[in-house]
Amino acid sequence: MPTLPRRENGQLSGRTIAILMETDYVEPEIAYYERRFAEEGATIEYLTRLWGQESITFTGHEYQVPMTVDGDLEAVDDAKLRTYDAIIVPSGMVSDRLRYSEDVNAKAPAVRLLERAFATPGVLKGIICHGMWLVAPIPEVVAGRRVTCHNNLIGDVRNMGAVYTDQDVVVDGDLVTGRSADAAHLFARTLIDLIAARTPVGSMRSRQRMLRGIGMTPSPRHAAEDRA
Repeated sequence: MPTLPRRENGQLSGRTIAILMETDYVEPEIAYYERRFAEEGATIEYLTRLWGQESITFTGHEYQVPMTVDGDLEAVDDAKLRTYDAIIVPSGMVSDRLRYSEDVNAKAPAVRLLERAFATPGVLKGIICHGMWLVAPIPEVVAGRRVTCHNNLIGDVRNMGAVYTDQDVVVDGDLVTGRSADAAHLFARTLIDLIAARTPVGSMRSRQRMLRGIGMTPSPRHAAEDRA
């Protein structure tokens, strides 16, 4: 799938969105994100578990469209994670494949990354359709929170302690969930609006560095505003 040119003066120029990827992704969904985020000027980084390889080529669910990914999710440390404005767990079988762990007593790398993302309010979490499977090993991150998901997973999210909400898109703080790939346009629109309304990650870090450089510490109120 070719990378589309980004709009230079878009409302998301300078913003970065990470998308987790594996085989059996939904081709129209990913193609839509490619186009819409590029139209808004955002950069997309695709991440997967590379298993020690330089890249892996995945195939789509419906049309077997190949897509090569070289972003290593295991190389995303906390500093790198904070450079993302949003991280998306897409539809299809992506989340089911990424939650595989050789050690049944250990969380898969993708699960650990998502867990750290939930501990980072400055990063929006976008989870759509069957993407909620990736949350199953860490149910505490959605317990008590309003979510939507594919109809087949309603029992799963309720067992996680989440509050299922019968809507195409649900926003609960820094968590955005979508019902299915058919709602990808609404899901993407919501993420775009929320990212645009937030302080850019780079600007937040620059302001914090500036304040420290003149001997000041960012106030709790400013820190909260930056994370909002």
